[in-house]
Amino acid sequence: MRRLRARPAAARRPSRRGQASVFRFVTAGESHGRALTAVVEGVPAGLRVDEDSIARDLARRQWGYGRSARQKIEQDRAEILSGVRHGVTMGSPITLLIWNRDWENWKAAMSVSPAGGEAKRITRPRPGHADLAGATKYGLDDIRPILERASARETAARVAAGAVARRLLAEFGIEVRSRTLAVGGRQAAAEGPVDWAQVERSLLRCADEAAERDMMNAIDEAMSSGDTVGGACEVVAFGAPVGLGSHVQWDRRLDGRIAQAMMSIPSVKGMEIGEASRMAAERGSRAHDGIEMGDAFRYPWRRTSNRAGGLEGGISNGEPVVVRLAVKPVPTLARPLPSIDLATGESVEAHFERSDVCVVPAVGVIGEAMLAMVLADAMLEKFGGDSLPETQRNFEGYMGAIGGPA
Repeated sequence: MRRLRARPAAARRPSRRGQASVFRFVTAGESHGRALTAVVEGVPAGLRVDEDSIARDLARRQWGYGRSARQKIEQDRAEILSGVRHGVTMGSPITLLIWNRDWENWKAAMSVSPAGGEAKRITRPRPGHADLAGATKYGLDDIRPILERASARETAARVAAGAVARRLLAEFGIEVRSRTLAVGGRQAAAEGPVDWAQVERSLLRCADEAAERDMMNAIDEAMSSGDTVGGACEVVAFGAPVGLGSHVQWDRRLDGRIAQAMMSIPSVKGMEIGEASRMAAERGSRAHDGIEMGDAFRYPWRRTSNRAGGLEGGISNGEPVVVRLAVKPVPTLARPLPSIDLATGESVEAHFERSDVCVVPAVGVIGEAMLAMVLADAMLEKFGGDSLPETQRNFEGYMGAIGGPA
């Protein structure tokens, strides 16, 4: 195969210190407000994007055993309001809008206008939520404004934005998937090939059917006692090229950027890349991935294992990027924990509002969106380009220069 001379990427690659991301997004909206919105910036012109593909990811987020009745109300779909013309991105910011159907039942409580009437204050913070810390920080005597924005409902907007990133990554052969590894202390088999079709069929996004039945029993037991369960999930990106991220500054390290994105997901209290927990107990001779020459898909070398989870020194190494997330039980309980009333100082039970029993499968889908957006940012940081063809030329030149096909 003829080797291509690497072309310089577009000049959008300064140190990240003090610089905005290339691919970035912001969200707005409250759990029971009229709508959620995401604005996505940095997407090159020429990328095909459509509402149906975004809707598929939104449906996957809502799918799952142990979700609340609200998932049956919403049936999320994002409307594209800007940045796309005739199904193709224009290089300008993309605005995505998701209407909250449940807002019809909350018009008074969440009215933008003072004419909406005075809503009942919530003064009993829930342990494990942002209620108490948030109300204290913002000087509020009502925790409704905190729980509305801190709610995991906001992640629907993230998944919509992540679907755009996923479309961009697909142009370079990068695919992001997730699966459930544990729920309520019940573990799925984590080794060996994964049947991803089975994962997508599964109510818990689990490839191990026997373990899934045990997980569902754990959810049923928790539900019957007014409790909730957590667990663990795995998010994997296949096809990420070697060389994303950098070792030269702390804030350019790709593992750190992934960690920040994943830890921002509600209910995620821990994460590891690759086999970090197992490696911590091993000697170095058994912890790291050997390198040998061989006919790997993209490179003249290959790894003998992937314990590092696709990242070394803050840089992607060409192996699948593997991230595992620890998900705490949802803290809104049908049998509430002890709390205090902020208005009276009395000991009370915490506030209860409709809640999921288990969100582990949904966290996996949200994790896909967050990983896709981090990788999209890293790809554009390295390869630049204001149009998709320009980015593709830069990518092809780089891949040809290091000895592999694009």
